[in-house]
Amino acid sequence: MNLRLDGLWRHPDFVKLWAGETISIFGSLVGRTALPFTAILVLDAGPLQIAALSVAELAPTLLLGPAIGVWVDRLRRRPILIASDIGRFGLLATIPAAHLLGALTMEHLYAVAFLVGILTMAFDVAYLSYLPSLIKRDELLEGNSKLAASSSVAEIGGFSLSGWLVQLVTGPVTILIDAVSFLVSAAAVAAIRTQEPEPKSALERQSMREEFTEGVRFLLRQPVLRALGAATVALEMSWRMFGAVFLVFVTRDLGFQPGVLGMIFAVGGISSLFGAVLAQRSGRTFGAGPSMWGGLVLMGLSMLFIPLAGEAGVLAATFLIAQQLIGDGGATVFEINQVSLRQTMTPERMLGRVNAAIRLTSLAAMLLGSLAGGVMGETLGLRATLFAGAAVTLAAALWVFLSPARWLRGTPDVSTEVLAEAEAEGWTPV
Repeated sequence: MNLRLDGLWRHPDFVKLWAGETISIFGSLVGRTALPFTAILVLDAGPLQIAALSVAELAPTLLLGPAIGVWVDRLRRRPILIASDIGRFGLLATIPAAHLLGALTMEHLYAVAFLVGILTMAFDVAYLSYLPSLIKRDELLEGNSKLAASSSVAEIGGFSLSGWLVQLVTGPVTILIDAVSFLVSAAAVAAIRTQEPEPKSALERQSMREEFTEGVRFLLRQPVLRALGAATVALEMSWRMFGAVFLVFVTRDLGFQPGVLGMIFAVGGISSLFGAVLAQRSGRTFGAGPSMWGGLVLMGLSMLFIPLAGEAGVLAATFLIAQQLIGDGGATVFEINQVSLRQTMTPERMLGRVNAAIRLTSLAAMLLGSLAGGVMGETLGLRATLFAGAAVTLAAALWVFLSPARWLRGTPDVSTEVLAEAEAEGWTPV
């Protein structure tokens, strides 16, 4: 990773956001592992209770996604980021406190998971919407690349350390480490001095339903954004289909041990890091369009390595490593470019609603993909389900290839058609 003090490394407020987000992601990855381990090891939770804990974390996006998107556009985003971090610190800190007092229950974990899920949704939508007000639009690709690179490093360290931390200092104490990371993130964001634009006044506001519909309408009327949103949703669904049977397949059918798999999975974080470093160069050399559908093609083809692998051995391990090495980097190149385009093409006052709409549909696709993967795994077999997951990823690449984003190099203007319709309906998307 290029750490020379050039570009955005000379932007002090971006560096503060970058540092806070990196520490927060590291803590979140640690906490994501520690929470179910706490339920299992401390409260003797069973499979149904662990599933319920996962649902509690995801439910806020489905229930409150539209409302959060509207509020992110109505209010200043930096205070939302700070409040979300402080709130998550307070909620997570109750778990080790309750454990110390001997009062920790599964109901407590469900409530914390649900409330933290609300704040995480608010933070994620506000964060994606805040970056364009902090840096210039032509710096977004560089900014997202640097943020993704640090996220990849945090992923490698977080996943590597979380299990050992749970084993050495217990799950509740590990969750406290996650909580403290949010305080550090809040302090870093609070130190930012760049002023945000004024949000629209209460007199200009419509109902929440009308405002969210306005954001969705803008998203659907932009051919490039519509195609990238659809590809993102399809990718999320394919990963959940694939993930529903992946661990069962590599452990039961191929015979790999967890320790070996953990070492192989670490390659994915390294690949994501390289993908983040190369995303900016790829976008400028080949164009954003070819970089995006090319990254998806690499991801889809790499997924085919898994069902083609035989029983545990050098060849099978090579296939698994190749999937991590090629696929994660390709997916990262797609993600960085599509997020940067969305942030660049979407009017700042609509970013919250557009990001929330994509997040909401992505979650629905994730739930559908998990369900489809489980059913297909039981009925069609594990290998067939893995092939199907790879096919959906390749379909996402085809969607981008057949869209106006196919050979996109720069950022297209908001279409004349959308502007005309906007004027006729009394709203202005630029």
